[in-house]
Formats: sequence, C-alpha cells, structure tokens
Amino acid sequence: MTVKLSDHFTYKRLMHFCLPPIAMMVFTSIYGVIDGLFVSNFVGKTAFAAVNLVIPFIMILGGFGFMIGTGGSALVAKTLGEGNEDLANRYFTMLIYFTLISGIILSIIGMIFIRPISYFLGATKGMIEDCVLYGRVVLFFNAAFMLQNAFQTFLAAAERPKLGLFTTVIAGVTNIVLDALFIVGFGWGVEGAAVATGISELVGGLIPLFYFLRPNDSLLRLVKTKMKMRVILKACGNGASELMSNVSSSIVSMVYNIQLMKLIGENGVAAYGVLMYVSFIFVAIFIGYTVGTAPIISYHYGAGNHKELKNLLLKSTLLTILTGTLMTLVAQTLAGPLAHLFVGYDKELFTLTKHAFWIFSFSFILAGINIFISSFFTALNNGGVSAIISFLRTLVFQLLSVLILPLFLHIKGIWLAITVAEVFAFFISFIFILSERKKYQYL
Repeated sequence: MTVKLSDHFTYKRLMHFCLPPIAMMVFTSIYGVIDGLFVSNFVGKTAFAAVNLVIPFIMILGGFGFMIGTGGSALVAKTLGEGNEDLANRYFTMLIYFTLISGIILSIIGMIFIRPISYFLGATKGMIEDCVLYGRVVLFFNAAFMLQNAFQTFLAAAERPKLGLFTTVIAGVTNIVLDALFIVGFGWGVEGAAVATGISELVGGLIPLFYFLRPNDSLLRLVKTKMKMRVILKACGNGASELMSNVSSSIVSMVYNIQLMKLIGENGVAAYGVLMYVSFIFVAIFIGYTVGTAPIISYHYGAGNHKELKNLLLKSTLLTILTGTLMTLVAQTLAGPLAHLFVGYDKELFTLTKHAFWIFSFSFILAGINIFISSFFTALNNGGVSAIISFLRTLVFQLLSVLILPLFLHIKGIWLAITVAEVFAFFISFIFILSERKKYQYL
C-alpha cells in the first residue's frame, strides 16, 4: 500500500504509515537498553549507576536535534501542503545544516564540562571516572546523534518512514554487535559501551544524510540555499516543546537520582536506571506514533483540510488511550522477568526494581494521549501551546511530585510520581484541546 500525506487516513492507512516510525523508535530504545544490559551484567552495578547518572545530560544535548526535526518537519510539511515544494526543500536544507553545526558546538561544550556536571549530578568517588569516560566518548559523536534525531521526523515528512526504520535497525544491530565485541570480547568496560553507542549513532546519522544528498524520489532533498536565521528560529521555536520535554525529562531524572541517592543509595539509582531503559521501549511506541502522524497533521493544516484534522485527532485519541491501558497490563505482567534480565544477579536490587516498575507502569495509561496532544499542537505550528503542555507535564508536575510525594510515601512516592504527573497533564491537555478548537476547527 502506497500512502501519501495528502490521503484520507483510515485506521488501516494510519497504522500502515505509522508502524515504521513506531518500530524505528522502539529499535532505538532497544539498542539503548542493550547498552544497559551489557554494562550491568558484565561491568557491574556501580558502572551501570555511573552511566545512568550522565545519560540525562547527554540526552539534553541530543534533544536539540529532535527539536529541530519536529519543529522543522512541521514547517516543511505545512509548506508542502501549501504546494510550495521548492521552498520546503530549502527550509529542509537549512535545518539539516544547522543541526550539524550546532551538534559540533554542543559536543565540544559537553566534553569540556562533563566532569563538573557529573559531580553536580551526584557522582561519588567510585563513579566519577566512569561518568567522565562514558560521557566524553559518547559526546564526541553528538553531532551524528542530533542528525539521527532530526532525520527521524524528516523521513516521515519525506514519505519515507521505512528508510527511517531501516536506518535505525542497521544502527541498532551495529550497537549490539559492538557492545558484545567491545565489552565482552575485548573487556573495554564502560569505554566499550560508549564507543559502541557512538559508532551506532554515526551510522544512524550518516545514512539519511547521504540519501538526501543524492538525487532521490522522495518529497525532500538537500539543495543549494542560504541560511536564514528567521526560518531556523521559527522551526526551533515550534519544536521547543520537544526539546522542553527532553530537557525536562533529563532534569527530572537527575532529581530522581539525587533523591534516590539520599534515600537508598546506589541501588536506587540502578533500579531507576532499569525503569528508564524499559520505559523507553514502551514510551517509544507513543513517540513513534507522533513522528508518523505529525507531518500528516501539518500537511492537512497547510492544505486547510479541517475535516481530516478532526479525523486524525479522534482516531489518535482512541488509539493512544487503548494502547496505554494495554501497555500498563503488559508492563505489570512482565515486571519480574524484566527486572531479572537487568539485575537478577542481586536479590535485593531485583526485588526493589520489580516493585518499582509495577507501580511506575500505571503512568503509561495517560502518557500516550499527553504525548500526542503536545505533538498535535507542534504539528499545527503552535509551539507555544505545545511547549506549555510539555513544560508542565515533564518538568513542573513531575518535579513537584518527586520532591513532595516521598515526604509522605517515602520511596513509594518516587515510583508513583510520574503517574500523578500524567494525571495532571491530562487535564491540562484536555483544556487546551477545548480552548483551541475554534481556531483550528478540529472539533
């Protein structure tokens, strides 16, 4: 089945177009999980805790690529919907070049400041060298990581989601093979995990770059153009909600780690690391769905097709809530086996992790609809509303929950914090959907 952005989307057509981006995001999460599995089982829980301590900072820098990709693809797809393909290609080119340049700059900054940042995040004397080593090696490849994040959404806008899936699978397989070779075979430890991750990011960033540099039959290609900061700032402003979500999640993860170090020490950080790795896979399903639907929404918004916007909103609301409920049931059923996979070598840590994940998994019920509604407004080129939803959901509500709930519920409050935040975020999302309905005519 050939699916175009201009089509009317039934459930079948919607899932056909969105399955490759969903699989792409799931594979991205899985090869991140493999990193954690190898480090935890073959290097040790202290090294595992060290890696998890610096990952939030690494994700913040990489998140700039996702910001450019989501905000930029909304602008590009809207321009395509308006029928201006030449302008869309020039916008696309500006944004890819900007991603590459800013990636190099952020890489240098990150590598210079990784040691004081690791101390700030709570690294102990036994963790600090692993934090710095892993951070510097991975950040060396940050420009490629940002390109990989940006291309995830641009490939959907180019009507080439399957190429995105292919690229991610190749990058993921590269990471898994190199993890086994460098960590188990060569005994390189944390450095091996970092090098494997960096090379896989290089693969994920360069394959799409070479594709768009050459003549192709997609909607987009890299062309000669001048850099216009007005266009770049507009795209970044529109995608700010996605960066906000990434930055906020990373900040909250840092606070989680600090709280856990105070309450129960390294075991808490290790357990939370397992939660993060596994939840990445579950939440990746929702993020992949938004990667697929965003350019469709932007295209029909640009074309003035309000009926299709209503169709996409209603179908997506039903799909995300039903999927979220199913995911919670699956997560609770698999809490034991998943915990055992990561930390089965330590009985106390296994028991803690299993209990934590069972509580944590209730958050999936509303996570999908909240993620979609934020993306929905980004796709409508309303970065302001999208940023407010993301800011409240991923920073304010989670931060308050993780700081306040432990005062009353101790460690259980930390595991329950994200679910409480999702409930509050759902009400905010619902309010914005109602308040903006006349402007966009989707209801």
